[in-house]
Amino acid sequence: MKDISLFLGCVIPNRYPGIEKATELVLDRIGIRWSELKETSCCPAPGIFRSFDKITWLTLASRNIVLAGEKNTDILTVCNGCFSSLMDANSILKNDISLRNEVNLHLNKINKEFNGTVEVRHIVEFLHKEIGVKNLNKLIEKPLDLKVAVHYGCHLLKPAKDRKLGSAQCPVFFDELVEATGAKSIPYEGKTSCCGAGGGVRSAMLETSFKMTEYKLDRIKKAGVDCIVDACPFCHLQYDAGQVELAKTGKTYNIPVLHYSQLLGLAFGFTPEEVGLHLNAIRNLEFENKIAEIQKKNS
Repeated sequence: MKDISLFLGCVIPNRYPGIEKATELVLDRIGIRWSELKETSCCPAPGIFRSFDKITWLTLASRNIVLAGEKNTDILTVCNGCFSSLMDANSILKNDISLRNEVNLHLNKINKEFNGTVEVRHIVEFLHKEIGVKNLNKLIEKPLDLKVAVHYGCHLLKPAKDRKLGSAQCPVFFDELVEATGAKSIPYEGKTSCCGAGGGVRSAMLETSFKMTEYKLDRIKKAGVDCIVDACPFCHLQYDAGQVELAKTGKTYNIPVLHYSQLLGLAFGFTPEEVGLHLNAIRNLEFENKIAEIQKKNS
C-alpha cells in the first residue's frame, strides 16, 4: 500500500474542520501513513466546471493529482464530489492520449506533467478494501449502540461501471463499515436518493434542493434513528445546515449528522468535541449525552 496524501477539498476546511480533525485522528489510530496534500485547488466541483469546459476541468483536476504524484503517494479524499472529479479526470487522462497531451500543454507552463502514476481513493472504499471490516472492528474500543441512517451520496456510487463498488441501487459496503463500529444501519425508503445539494442544484434551485432534502429527512425521521452518517461534507452541509433552513418553514427534525470519520472516531474512544460534533449547525445534547454514556460504559 502506497503512502496517502489527504485531499481535503473546499467544504471541509471552510465549513467543517471537525471532519478534518476526525479523519486525521482515525488515520493515525489505524496506522495509515498519510500527509496533507498542500497547495491544492478546488477539485474542481464536477457538477459545474466539467459541464462548462472539459479541458479546464481536466487541467485543474490533473494539477491536484500531479501534486500527489510528486510525493509518490496516492490521493485519499473524504468527499464524494472530490472523489468523483479527481477519479474521473484521472481515468480519462490515463486512457485518452489526445486529451492527456492537450492537458499537459497547459501543465507544462507551470513545469508539471500528468503521467498517470496516482490512484484516487475515497476514505469509505479505501477502508473497506484496504483495511477490511473485520480488521477495523478489532480496533473498536467503544462499540456504539446507535441506530444509524446511512447516506451514501450520488458521486460515491455513480456511475457504477466506473466506481466498481457493487450495486448502485442496493449497496452494502458503507453499511458494513458503519456496523463495524457496533452501530446498526437502519433501512429507510429513498436511501440511495440524492440529498439535494449536488450538481449545482443547491446553488441554482434552492427551493427544489430543500424539497429533496425534506423528502430524505422525513423518511429518516420515520425510521427512528439516532443520527445520519454520511461520507461527504457537501451532503453533510445539506443535512446539517439544511435542517436549520427547513426549521424556518416549520419542519423540525433535530437529527445529528456525522461524517463516517466522526462516527469511527467516537468508536475509537475520541470525545464528541474531539471529532467536532459541536461545530455542526444541529446540536443535539441528548445524542451527545448518549455517546458519553456509551463511552463511559465501555471504559
